[in-house]
Amino acid sequence: MSETAPRSRTDTAGGESGSAEAPRNEPRRTTSKRGGGDPGSRGRTTIADGVVEKIAGLAARDVLGVHAMGSGLSRTFGAVRDRVPGGSRSQATRGVKAEVGEVQTALDLEIVVDYGVSISDVARAVRENVISAVERMTGLEVVEVNIAVSDVKLPEEEEEEEEPRIQ
Repeated sequence: MSETAPRSRTDTAGGESGSAEAPRNEPRRTTSKRGGGDPGSRGRTTIADGVVEKIAGLAARDVLGVHAMGSGLSRTFGAVRDRVPGGSRSQATRGVKAEVGEVQTALDLEIVVDYGVSISDVARAVRENVISAVERMTGLEVVEVNIAVSDVKLPEEEEEEEEPRIQ
């Protein structure tokens, strides 16, 4: 057979084409979409620890009975850091530490509760709010939320002074 001879289909006994190739003059038709599959599955999304920390910190602060996040020392250092240009870490992440994997995350929170509230009820509400917010916004599974209550805010206690002692 010469190289210029056109290819022909060979019929089998059942009358079907024995070749999977379409003739050259007919366009090939495919049933799959261009690129294949769901567009949402084409690529990888990574979520930084700081993103999860912000979400968790804001969700924890929304719970009634949570006075502040972080220990007294971390809040003091945070107030100083906020005054240094370029040195401020978001207040939303204060008192929150996240470990983020590909599909799961674990959180450690340090909170100050108001005097008179049930600490166990506040901790339960914080866990529920944080888990709901993080899972809804990130799609990550929250495997644990550890809560450390570092202080109780008494009604007669003054708010911590935010002004630096040295000017």
